[in-house]
Parts: sequence; structure tokens; C-alpha cells
Amino acid sequence: MDHFARQRLHLHTDCVCVLTVDKHQQSKDSVFFRDGKRRIDFVLSYVDDRDGERKQERRREYEANLQKAGLELETEDKLVSDDRKTYFVKIHAPWEVLATYADVLKIKVPFKENDIPDIPMDWLFTPFRLPDHIMNPEPDYFTSPFNKGKIDFFLIDDKETFFPPSVRNRIVYYILARCPYHKTDREDKKGIKRLLNNGTYGSAFPLHDSRYWKPSRDSNSESERFNLYKHWAQFFSFFKEQPLNLIRKYYGEKIGIYFAWLGFYTEMLFFAAVVGLICFLYGLFTFDDNVWSKEICSEEIGGNIIMCPLCDKKCGYWKLNSTCNSSWQSHMFDNVGTVFFAIFMGIWVTLFLEFWKRRQARLEYEWDLVDFEEEQQQLQLRPEYETKCTSRRLNRVTQEMEPYLPITSQCARTFLSGATVIFWISLIIACIIGVIAYRLAVYAAFASIMKDSPTNNIHMVGSLITPQLATSVTASCINFVIIMILNLMYERVAIWITDMEIPKTHLEYENKLTVKMFLFQFVNYYSSCFYVAFFKGKFVGHPGDYIYMFGWSKLRNEECDPGGCLIELTTQLVIVMSGKQVWGNVQEALVPWVMNRWGSRKARSHPESRYSRWEQDHDLQNFGHLGLFYEYLEMVIQFGFITLFVASFPLAPLLALLNNIIEVRVDAWKFTTQFRRPVASKAHSIGAWQEILNGVAVLSVVTNAFIVAFTSDMIPRLVYMYAYSNDLSMKGYINNSLSVFNISGFSEDNRYRDYRYPSGHEKEYSHTMQFWHILAAKLAFIIIMEHVAFMVKFFVAWMIPDVPSEVKARIKRERYLIQEYLDDCCCTPMIYPDISRHVVLSECL
Repeated sequence: MDHFARQRLHLHTDCVCVLTVDKHQQSKDSVFFRDGKRRIDFVLSYVDDRDGERKQERRREYEANLQKAGLELETEDKLVSDDRKTYFVKIHAPWEVLATYADVLKIKVPFKENDIPDIPMDWLFTPFRLPDHIMNPEPDYFTSPFNKGKIDFFLIDDKETFFPPSVRNRIVYYILARCPYHKTDREDKKGIKRLLNNGTYGSAFPLHDSRYWKPSRDSNSESERFNLYKHWAQFFSFFKEQPLNLIRKYYGEKIGIYFAWLGFYTEMLFFAAVVGLICFLYGLFTFDDNVWSKEICSEEIGGNIIMCPLCDKKCGYWKLNSTCNSSWQSHMFDNVGTVFFAIFMGIWVTLFLEFWKRRQARLEYEWDLVDFEEEQQQLQLRPEYETKCTSRRLNRVTQEMEPYLPITSQCARTFLSGATVIFWISLIIACIIGVIAYRLAVYAAFASIMKDSPTNNIHMVGSLITPQLATSVTASCINFVIIMILNLMYERVAIWITDMEIPKTHLEYENKLTVKMFLFQFVNYYSSCFYVAFFKGKFVGHPGDYIYMFGWSKLRNEECDPGGCLIELTTQLVIVMSGKQVWGNVQEALVPWVMNRWGSRKARSHPESRYSRWEQDHDLQNFGHLGLFYEYLEMVIQFGFITLFVASFPLAPLLALLNNIIEVRVDAWKFTTQFRRPVASKAHSIGAWQEILNGVAVLSVVTNAFIVAFTSDMIPRLVYMYAYSNDLSMKGYINNSLSVFNISGFSEDNRYRDYRYPSGHEKEYSHTMQFWHILAAKLAFIIIMEHVAFMVKFFVAWMIPDVPSEVKARIKRERYLIQEYLDDCCCTPMIYPDISRHVVLSECL
């Protein structure tokens, strides 16, 4: 006997009401059944096509089983819908059903008001706070898992409102996901997901509680959606804190924890943005101290230094002072402030992650998620896993037969999945190599406009654009377009191969998909930046012995811009990061709005009373089960940009801050106005993203150390000043940093960027001792910076406890009160003797 058969023994039944009423006689903008008393907890919709006899049979059997499970149904005929085609099945869960499944799912409910006083600090943040009834829609309670047999223990004033709508729709969806739609009760003939996939139903969703721009008239309680729109989704509320408790109450903990993390991340970005702006202004206001740029721009020094061609055949000789502008631009980002900011960001990222752990621990307690991790392991078996795994074996813990995937099948699926991921990553690398080849070929084309005179300046492609800059900008734009195209293609592939692996639990499914998507996005977004930072200009060779791409091609490896490679890394970072953020915000806001306007174009012409609540929500976009996944992915990719390469662009945190201020309100507006209400689901943390952030944080220390050491010119300057300068100044640095190459027919020697002996020397064109001194200084800097950053990281992590002492005290107080009640009642702990362990399969949320 299955778990639904067991529940039928003690759950009552009801009948389906199919009535046709005139829409002119009754307002349809309601969240209640026609009797005005029973609340609509869920809605199913379908179009009754002529050739759908099998679908009709499935619907009849499915809805009959829903009634046997205790749910109450009411159907709106297609004749009263806007398109005269769509039926709507409204579902209500009575108290008996809610109480039974709240017991099964161990949903925590209040039993006593919190008697531990808070430290009053609200007056410090008064300008940023929302009204108290918005910030705290409910009093602070101690909570305990619901037990149907101990009703008197809980604070139940009204059974109709005891469980909030988010909990109600979660319970209903739990039933919908397991209810069979076939008379034989086969394992592969269960669940609303399969019925949606095969077209039996068109959609399934819980209702918003009102229109977003005005509260509902038929509800005694205040409209939560209206309050969210008014106080949260307005852009001019950007300086106000988010109503996280109201978000959690309306959308569930999983969406609430995302907005809590996004808000906290944005707050922490403020400090990084301020320090980054100060470092940028330092570079801007220290132009007069920039001795090496003055030497480059000087007619006496830079004007008399003739540089070797930057490409074969088509490129000519050029004077060093032609790079005057790029040298000044480079100084804004390549200065002493760069080193300080790189070290600061290593400390900032540690503080961000450690303080987020504390914030998350507080939310876990306040939102009743302290013991949720154990529940996840027991409750989140995916229905897809049950239906696709036909083999059964005995569970040694529960002593019941359960589905499992044979080890041979697991290995084969894992191998195919890994091969697919490797193929797509190889495809990205191939595209990057193609972009590099483009850079080499196009630079030669741009350079061909130069004159043949051996003493000319680098000619401009435009009024202020050198061939190097034109090549870098166009290549970055092409790379960005390739990134976006590959993203669209890989998303579907990642979902397909994750489905093919048949993960056992929802948590396992999300983690596997997260790793696949982030690994791909990491290579896709960051590979071009890694190339510019760590490979470009590093394997060039020297005049007479240049290194070519693949060794055999005619494309000579790229040299850095005369102003240095750091400015090119800055250009690459700005284009890819800014382009992604702008495109992401436009896509998130514009696409749902256009689709909703088009889908509801006919209904908007009707009076409001005729446009029913379920039809309004039906016309909105569906928020898929991977909706939050893409929101996290977007922010984590941004986190990588502002940490991995921040030494090259101190303004990156400021751009991220401005973007996130808009992002929070765009996401709020989108959730509140453009999407159907998602099924409420629980999550005690940000999941696998936490480990990814930790990994990026560790890697960022390494990358920034290497950027300062090998991409920036900071270390060679310091070595020159302290080891080779006669007066501890930067005078003569430019001449010192260039090597000499003699070409017959020229009265003066030609120069190139490197530290090599000149022709005629016994070690001709070998690296000088200064080169090895600089290399040793670079390696020493990397070791010192990494050790300092990691020591600070571990010290801060040790100093800051993950769980605040106040939260620990409240958890102990709550458990003490529960135990005290159990002792007074002479009861044993709640073990649910009347509910089979097989019932608790998965929350499907």
C-alpha cells in the first residue's frame, strides 16, 4: 500500500465543483472559492483539446486522487475564461490536510513568544529602516516542529490563518508532486511535473494575494504583495533596507536567503568601492610624480628613442614618445595604490565571507532552519529519481525497499557527463585561440597604415586610437559576443547532462548543476582576462629570434601595449564585466515585461472585476526551478571579476556596487510584478555557492599577487629605484628598462622592452643580471603577499565565530522550553508513530 493509500484512511474527501457563472455578476479578482471562505492555495490550468482523450482520463484520475488525499477542488469552466479555451482548477487544503502534512514535513510553528530581549540599536539606522510592520510582519516566537497530536502546545488562534499562504502552497505542492494519475498506481505515473511535461496540464502555480499596485478588497489581512511592491520593488527605495522577513513569509526561505545574501554582498561592496575609488584618485592626482611617463613624453628622451617594429613586415619603426598618452593612462591603475588595494581586497573578501556566515547563522535561527540540514537528507528524494530507477534494494536504516541506480549505470553516466563538459571547455579554449589569432592578424592590418619612415610616430586609427588600443577593444568586443553565444548553448547542455545523471536528491541535483555551470562560466568569462594578464607579452622572444604562434605560423606573438599590459587587462575587464552587467539587467527586466504585455494584451481591455486573479497570474511568466540558480550565477561571476583581477582595475567594486543597487530593485520588481508566485521552498544556506565563493577568494589572492608581480611594472620600478638608481629616484628608468638591438643602416640603436645584453657582448641577447634580480623580487613579492593574506584570512576566520553568541543562547533557550514541556507532559520526544517513514520522501522544493 502506497503512502497516499495510507493517508486515505484518515483524510476526508470532497467533490469537484464545476459551475458556470456570469462574470458580470461576480468580481473574479479574488483569492477565495466562490463561497468566499475557502482560500485558493493552488491553481492548475489546461486547454481541453479535441484529441486529448488520454489527457482527459489522466486529469479525471489525478483530480479524483487529489480529492481522496483530502484536497478540495473547484473548476472554472472555459466559457468564463478570457480566451474561452482554458479551464482553471482551484485547489484548497483544509485544516486536516495541512495539519497532517505539517506533521509529516516537520514544519516549525510558534509555541511561545520570544522572551530574550534584543539590544535596541534601531535608532542608528532610522533613515534606512522601513516601517516596523513591514520589517517584522510577525512577532518573534520560539518554534518547534508541528505535532498533530499536541495541538495545545502551539499558539493557534485561528486554524484558517495559522499556516501562512507560503506554507500552505508548499504542502499542496508536496501532495501534487506525489499524487498518481493512473489507476495502476505505477511509480512512473505520478506527479504534477510529469503531467506538465506531457501537456495534460498547462501550468500549476500558487496565487499572488492581490494586484501589485493595490491591495485586495476581499481579504481581511493586509496584502503582502502590495507592501512588497510599495516598500521594496521601488527603485527610489534603494537606500532602504530590504524587508527580508516579509520576503521570506511571502516567497519562502529559499528566495529570502538569496535576497539576504545579495543585500549583504552589496553592503560590503560599499567599503571596497570607497577604498578602490581612493586608490584610483591617488593615481589620478599623482601625475606630477610620474617620472617615467615624463621621460617617455619628453622630446629629449622619448623623442630620441627609436623602437623596434611590433609586427613583421607591415609594422614600421616608431618613437617611444608616441606612447605618451597610454603611459599616463596606465599610471592611473599601475601605481603604489595598486599593491595596497590588492592586499586590501584579500582581507576584504575574507571579512565578507566570515561576516556572511554569521548573518546566515542568524537567519537560520530566525527562519526556523537550524535543523533543516538533517531534514534535507531525509525529505528531498527527487520524484524523477524514483521513477527512473527501477531497481530496488533494502535501506539498512529504514528497513524498507528503496530505488537505487546501479554502479555500472552511475559510472557510464558520469563518464559521459565529464566528456561533455571537457568538450565544451575545449570549445571555449579554441574560441579564445581564435580571438588571439584575430588580435595578431588585425594588429598587423592596423599597423599597415603606418608610414615607412623609420622615425615616425605610431599613427592613429582614429583621432586618439592607436593600433594596439583598436585591436584590444575590438578583440574584447568579439570575445564578449562569443561568450554570450556559448552561454546560451551550454545552459541547455548542462541541464541535459545533469538530468541524465539522475541525481538522488534536489540538493544533489542543484550542486551538480552548479559545479558544471560555474566551471564552464569560469573558463568562458575569465579565460581572455587570464590570457592578457599572464600570457600576453611573456613569450615574445627578441629581435632576430621572435616566437610565433604555434611555432610554424606567420603570426608573431603579441607584445604588450607600450604603456604596459596592465592597461590592456583593464580594458578587457571593463568591456566584459560592464557588458555582462548591462546586458543582464536589460534581459532580466525587459524580456519578462514585453512577454507579459503581449500575453495579457486582450485581458487588459476588460474591467478589473472580469479579469480574475488566476487569469492575471496565468498571464505572468513562470519562475522555473532554476530561476534562482541564474541569479546566483550572475552575482558569483561578478564576484570573480572584482576579486580575481581587481589589482588591474580598482574601480571594479564601484561598478559592481552601482550595478547591484539596481540589481536588487530590478529583481524585486521582477519577482513582484512579472512572475507568478513561486512555490515556497526552504534552504538553510546559499548551498554550493558558498564553497565556490571560498575557492574564488583563495584563488584571488594568488591571481592578484601574480598581476602585481608580472603584469604590472611596479616591481621592476622598485628594483630599479632601490638597487640601480644612484639617488633612489626614478630618473633614467626608461633607458634602463629597454634593451638595444643594432640594425645596419641606422645611425642610432633600436630599442625593445626587455633586459638583455646588446649585440657584441659576450652574452649577446642573453638576459642581464637585472632581469634575474627583478624575477627574484617578483617571486619574493608573491610569496610574501600570499603568506600575509592567508595569515590574515585564517586569523580573521579564527577570531570571528560563525554563529553569534546571542543566536546560540536563543537556540538553547528554545530547546530547553521544548524539553520542559515534554517533561511536564510526561511525554517522549516526537517520533510520529502513526506516520510511515516511507511517506517522508522528498519536499520537491
